[in-house]
Amino acid sequence: MEEVLTITEEDMKRYYDLNQKKKEIENEMNGLKKKFHGVLDASYGKQTKGEIQRGNYKLQRQIRTATSYDDNGTIEKLEELNLQEFIIETKVPDTDKLDSAIKLGLVEEADFKEHKKTRITQTIVVKETFSSEQ
Repeated sequence: MEEVLTITEEDMKRYYDLNQKKKEIENEMNGLKKKFHGVLDASYGKQTKGEIQRGNYKLQRQIRTATSYDDNGTIEKLEELNLQEFIIETKVPDTDKLDSAIKLGLVEEADFKEHKKTRITQTIVVKETFSSEQ
């Protein structure tokens, strides 16, 4: 026999309470991180790795660097330097125009059905409500 799943008010209250605690913990952790960065900035300098040991605990700040280029500015500079071979041309469908053409009946939606992707996400939200009978 299949087990019947039920959701009780207690389940929802527990979820709500845990979510509130999670927010409190995240706020406290963010405050501590800010404090740690302030001390490390003063001791080692901004955006510099550092380490502090107190008793059995060691705090380390690691610095990660990611480099990227502004597409438009970089392309302009490459063209100015006559370095077109450093530029990759990418074909991308104009989905706004395609959607408009489908709505206007200029293009059949069925022709693109197998290429159209729809992303669906689920989220759970539990809010505390108060009865007007209190």
